[in-house]
Amino acid sequence: MHLSKRTIDEVDLRHKRVLIRVDFNVPLDEACQITDDSRIRAALPTINYAVDAEAKVILCSHLGRPKGKPAKEFSLYPVARRLQRLLGKPVLFAHDCIGPEVTNLVSQMKPGDVLLLENLRFHPGEERNDEAFAAQLASLADVYINDAFGTAHRSHASTVGITKFVKTAAAGFLMKREVEALEGAVEQPIRPFVAILGGAKVSGKIGVIEYLGKRVDKVIIGGGMAFTFIKALGHEIGRSIVEDDMLDFAKGIYEHARANGVKFYLPVDCVVSASLDPSAETKIVTTQEIPKGWYGMDIGPASVKLFSEAVENAKTILWNGPMGVFERDAFSRGTFALAHAVANAYAKTIVGGGDTALAVHRAGESDSMSFISTGGGAALQLLEGKHMPGLAALPNRE
Repeated sequence: MHLSKRTIDEVDLRHKRVLIRVDFNVPLDEACQITDDSRIRAALPTINYAVDAEAKVILCSHLGRPKGKPAKEFSLYPVARRLQRLLGKPVLFAHDCIGPEVTNLVSQMKPGDVLLLENLRFHPGEERNDEAFAAQLASLADVYINDAFGTAHRSHASTVGITKFVKTAAAGFLMKREVEALEGAVEQPIRPFVAILGGAKVSGKIGVIEYLGKRVDKVIIGGGMAFTFIKALGHEIGRSIVEDDMLDFAKGIYEHARANGVKFYLPVDCVVSASLDPSAETKIVTTQEIPKGWYGMDIGPASVKLFSEAVENAKTILWNGPMGVFERDAFSRGTFALAHAVANAYAKTIVGGGDTALAVHRAGESDSMSFISTGGGAALQLLEGKHMPGLAALPNRE
């Protein structure tokens, strides 16, 4: 599977001003300390390539949701410090992303210098894909590189609008890897191909369930969305999360998969809690015996065994969405056990961003996965076979 878009290694960067859209939307704690820098690390191959080509490297990103105005807690300054450590060289920081101060800083850059601009979303023009804002960003650059897969599904000024105003544009190495890994897994999988889908809601994954349902050999459903399927099949689910308007859809997907020879796995037992209070009583019950008034919070040990056996002989595994409320210790076992099972399978293993990436990281299995996507929403959109504006805006390979 090869990306049809022009990539950074096909463009002359020498001594040029190269604006790279990166995805530095990293989690921060209350003290504005970075708690996971994997998105910064993922951009290093592209940044280092541009530095080695003696480009003047200008980086831009968003962080959080500051709603179009400056907010100290969403400043990219801590990211500049971390990036400096990771690159082993100074990283300049601009206190805005457009305007005279930025233009002045860029004009003083020497080949090989790295400058990080302040949060793009401090300006309302970014999310509105405003032409004037996009043109101001573009004025800083001779070459534009989009390496922010995590925002490729958004039509923003720094991902789409900017491409109208720069002469040369291309995809970065991370964008290339992400698209090739995800599309390759779905379009040309080595079989047996197993999809593991979790998370809270069926509605958020309708497209993925439909798109993958036609391509996989096995589907494993866990997390909150499993209860919609369990209820659709006529079972009591207590006070577990459910989407009543999705029951017919869930039943249809289940029947369609069975009719087409796709093996469809649902949890056979679960860990339930008497209330949502962290200190509430918990117990393990079969999915047909969830007590009225109780909440399903994780898959149980029998489901772990069933799902682990289902992935054992897989050659391609695609996983998107945790199996339970893994952020709480009492309900993390199902997700972590499945992470170990996926890691131990002799398969190409692709983890679709967001919560799943965090869960795999907490289970200590990140290094055992073939590919972990940096973009949750973007990965979902690509797996639905949907249009990706940030990718579509880049020129095709000549």
